[in-house]
Amino acid sequence: MRDGKITPELIAEKLSGRGDDHRSQPGVVALTQSTELGTCYTLAEMRKIADFCHASDLRLYLDGARLANAAASLDCSLAELAECADALSFGGTKNGAMGAEALIVMRPALSPDAPYLRKQLLQLSSKLRFVAAQFNALLHDELWRANASHANAMARLLAKGAAVVDGIEIVHPVQANAVFARLHPRHIAALQENWTFHVWDEEDNMVRWMTAFDTTEADVNAFLGDVRSTAGS
Repeated sequence: MRDGKITPELIAEKLSGRGDDHRSQPGVVALTQSTELGTCYTLAEMRKIADFCHASDLRLYLDGARLANAAASLDCSLAELAECADALSFGGTKNGAMGAEALIVMRPALSPDAPYLRKQLLQLSSKLRFVAAQFNALLHDELWRANASHANAMARLLAKGAAVVDGIEIVHPVQANAVFARLHPRHIAALQENWTFHVWDEEDNMVRWMTAFDTTEADVNAFLGDVRSTAGS
């Protein structure tokens, strides 16, 4: 898997057990946009996967916790991303809202079951209308895009500043609001004395730095200052 993206070829490799009653039968492909590695599927890549899924009797679910970041990065509409999916989530929690995620069912035939699955498999929050009201603000004048574009810009600023520091390697393309970097374990430990971030792969000394809708240039510059000052730790 390159840069965190699945392909029709990789999906096909998992279908060899179809018709074998000793194996579970695949029925859904879950696509994460933006990916877990901070990259974005292009619209062409998504459509290619969608065409393969529909031809293979597979449903396509789009995990869109950072869908806004992907749309901002690709300079496309939410509708263009959604049209590839049978169902998707539009994340608000990671784009300025509090605990708000919207599940959108694109295929009319699947809609009748959605209310019951919400209760059976997920969670029906009390006073959900107050949580859902946050989407009125996010969708008004495309606030969701402004928030996501800012987060993406801060990630690019962070990656640009970190890439010139000796001993730091930016591992994956920075296309959304995540920066994956490889650095010495002592450097990681020194930075974690004052900053909180996830060590993505301890064996590979790879970390994940995330930016958000409220990350400021001052925040990025302060962090980069510590990155430079602890580089020799």
